[in-house]
Amino acid sequence: MTLHSRKLGSQGLAVAAIGLGCMGMSQSYGPADAAESIATLHRAIELGCTFLDTAEVYGPFANEELLGRALAGKRDQVVIATKFGFKIEHGKSIGTDSRPEHIRQAVAGSLQRLRTDYIDLLYQHRVDHSVPIEDVAGTVGELVKEGKVRYFGLSEAGVDNIRRAHAAHPVSALQSEYSLWERNLERDVLPVLRELGIGLVPFAPLGRGFLAGTVKRAEDYPEDDFRRNDPRYQGANYDANVQATQTLRDIARELHAQPGQIALAWLLHKGADIVPIPGTKRRTYLQENVAAAAITLDAARLQALDDALPSGTISGTRYNEKLMAMVDR
Repeated sequence: MTLHSRKLGSQGLAVAAIGLGCMGMSQSYGPADAAESIATLHRAIELGCTFLDTAEVYGPFANEELLGRALAGKRDQVVIATKFGFKIEHGKSIGTDSRPEHIRQAVAGSLQRLRTDYIDLLYQHRVDHSVPIEDVAGTVGELVKEGKVRYFGLSEAGVDNIRRAHAAHPVSALQSEYSLWERNLERDVLPVLRELGIGLVPFAPLGRGFLAGTVKRAEDYPEDDFRRNDPRYQGANYDANVQATQTLRDIARELHAQPGQIALAWLLHKGADIVPIPGTKRRTYLQENVAAAAITLDAARLQALDDALPSGTISGTRYNEKLMAMVDR
């Protein structure tokens, strides 16, 4: 199948309706497999899944380097999104840093690792409360004028910073966790995005795999797997969440689809300004995710999913306390 394109923002950015989150190719979800990851990236291009999401902090640095190798000779076939905003020392993130001079250093590094001379979509990874968002937006605006960046985005920003950033330089996309079981954007953030003409790029659209229906309890994952420390996978939360997502599995069975495909189709039905980026490092899951774009959900099924998983239904926060403190809302 061929993925249709969708517009993010009103500045001209067009991307495939479903993107590919690349973080897991280098960290958080088990051992890396460079050969399969590169094969997955090449298959994504063949399928038209050409909106690729990375960040300097993934690895750190290793994920951008992987994309740089994989995309040799293919740069003009893809839209690359990457992110700045963390201070990285000795292979670890030690806090935020969005000072203008650091943004420029980060972009220079990203361009080198990605083996390109421009970044299609540059996000501030997390709001840095020590730097006015106007300074951040202004610096990215300068990089746009210099041709090093095409479009500006924010990640996990709240309403006030979205408005202030957009007033300083147009924001094309907000990236944030949004899915059937994480509905935190619906009351305040989504209306502002639509008022300002900003697209939404949901990461973890499958609930870090929970909505795909193949998950295990937190303690059954290795120590280095992100899900081991995800509160929603732990103890009584896990049991409650399996029960809460039963409607998703029922609808998938009715439509002869996988639960994860229904979760992605639900997101695509939420608006033409929404482009989910499910992450995977395997071709089989990539192909399954892309096929979700062909699934039509009627009004009754959409309502059933909304009713089954309204905001606040899922047990457990989406991050531990330290990581939640970095979300700007």
